[in-house]
Formats: sequence, structure tokens, C-alpha cells
Amino acid sequence: MDIELGLDTFGDVTRGADGELISHAQTIRNVVAQAQLADEVGLHFFGVGEHHRRDFAVSSPETVLAAIAATTTRIRIGSAVTVLSSDDPVRVFERFATLDALSNGRAEVVAGRGSFVESFPLFGYDLRDYEALFEEKLDLLVRLLREEPVTWTGTMRPALDSADVFPKTEHGMPLWVGVGGSPESVVRAARHGARLMLAIIGGAPRRFAPFVDLYRRSLASFEKPDLPVAVHSPGHVAETDEQAWEEAYPGFQAMHDTIGAERGWPPYSRMRFQHEVGPEGAVYAGSPETVARKIADTVRALGVQRFDLKYATGTMPHELMMKSIELYGTRVLPRVRELLAEAG
Repeated sequence: MDIELGLDTFGDVTRGADGELISHAQTIRNVVAQAQLADEVGLHFFGVGEHHRRDFAVSSPETVLAAIAATTTRIRIGSAVTVLSSDDPVRVFERFATLDALSNGRAEVVAGRGSFVESFPLFGYDLRDYEALFEEKLDLLVRLLREEPVTWTGTMRPALDSADVFPKTEHGMPLWVGVGGSPESVVRAARHGARLMLAIIGGAPRRFAPFVDLYRRSLASFEKPDLPVAVHSPGHVAETDEQAWEEAYPGFQAMHDTIGAERGWPPYSRMRFQHEVGPEGAVYAGSPETVARKIADTVRALGVQRFDLKYATGTMPHELMMKSIELYGTRVLPRVRELLAEAG
């Protein structure tokens, strides 16, 4: 099985050597350095998320990705995700087509509704239109990605009449739809002929197998070609399991408790973390061998073509993330391929 391994980051604001939070500006520069290393160690994809809140530094992924495009040569780059509901599909296409030109055809659009809602009031959208906004804007983006004049009418933005949008790409761009696990979202991705990105951030990854099967069956029923499926899950790689867990836990706790305070979640615990790094959890943290085996198990269970590790979680320092990226590319990637080849 020809599996690809990628990385995702939301640009979490991290702590420096003095224990203090670093600036948003330095966080963004660190993300570019992390992408450069990912390219050097042979990884396949680097995704940058979009958020509009204090604990994440990246609100304009395409700008950061443009800097990455200029300083890398092979790795494909994209969003993780573009919050399409509160954006304009025309501008999304224009920005990514520009990114595709700068990267010599390496850009990918990963569209989603997002799990945070700060962008809705910021850009003047009503949360009551959450579902309708995404459905309508995804339909328009799919049409724009055909790179032909578009005539389109909806209820959430002005109509288009034979609108031709520029720049054109040289070879087109793939579209992924990020899905958290609802059957309706899976079917929608298939109906639009978009690749499926499953965000598995809790519980046993194998429980998503029915969603992959639903996606494959839906593609067939809509007479769409077979398309890749990818998984996005959090994790961290260090030389040993114990080292990885000790390095990762403070960041996981900080992120969970910050968001949990807003959403009414109970405090994060070490017991929960240890369950999630085990075989029944969705956190891929451990030694290269442990992480490789868990990724290979997920790939076999779900039949996916790409695994993206969300390597940045909470306040974990930049230096630890750089070591994790190095190990992920130089030791996890080849080991995953060996394990899959052994399994036939």
C-alpha cells in the first residue's frame, strides 16, 4: 500500500525557553521553519489551520503557506482547514490558485466548517446559518475549481453570471473536505466529488471504518471516480514512549483546559491522556516504533491513503516539535511502509 504521511498545525502559541508564551509573530516564523524541515525529511503534506483567537497565531493560512512555498521544493501544502462557511469561495479560489503558482502546483484546498465559531461574528455571519452557509459555499467552490466561467445563484451571497475567476492554475487543484464524523458530511463530500479528510481526535480510530465505507459507496452512487481518504489525528514523536508522553502531556492539558473552560468540559487528566495514547485512543504519541505501528494499524483498519499527524498541540515548545518532525519523517515514515508491506 502506497501510504503518504503529512503534518498539520494550527499554529498553537507555544512557550519559549524561559517558560513564557512567545509572540504570534515568532510562532508564525516557527511554523515556516517546521514546514521546511518536513520538506527536508521527505514528508508528503503540510497543512496550516485557520483560527481567529489568541491561542492560535494563524488567521491567514494562505499567507503562511506562501512563505512555505517559497522555501520548500517537494512537499504539498494546504489548509487544515479553510473555514469556508465564513469566507468567500471566489476569494478562496483566487488565494489558493496564487499559492499553487508560487509552489509550482503543490497547493491543496482543505475546506471545512471548523470547530470554532469566532470567524462568524468577526466577518458578519449568523451562526443560525451554519449548515446552509457551508453547503452553499462548497457548491460554489466546487464549480470554481473547474476553472470555467461560472453562472450561479444562491441565498448567502450575490449571484454570479458567467464569472471567470483568475489566476488559472496549470494543472488544477485537489479539494478535500474535512469531516468530524457525521454521515451527512461524508455523503456531501462524495456528492461534490471531493476527497475525504477524517478528523479523528478521540476514541478508537477503527470506529470510523463505516464512514469510509459510506464514502466509497456514495462516490459510486453519484458516479464519481474513486478518491483518496486521509486521517488527521494529534500526536508527538520522541525517542521513547515515556519521553513522548512527558513532552506531550502539558500541551494537551493546556489546550484542552483552555477550550474546555469555554465549552464546559471537565478538566483534562493524565488518565485520559494515557488512554488516548493507547491502542483504543486517537493520540499517536510515543517512540517511532509505537507511532508507526499505530499509524499502520489505522491505515489497515480504514483503508486510507494518507495520514496527517497534528504535531502541534497547545504550548509544546518549538524545539520539541522540530525533533518530532525529524523522527516522523526519518523513522516513522519508512517503518510504516515496512509494516504495511509485511502485512501484504
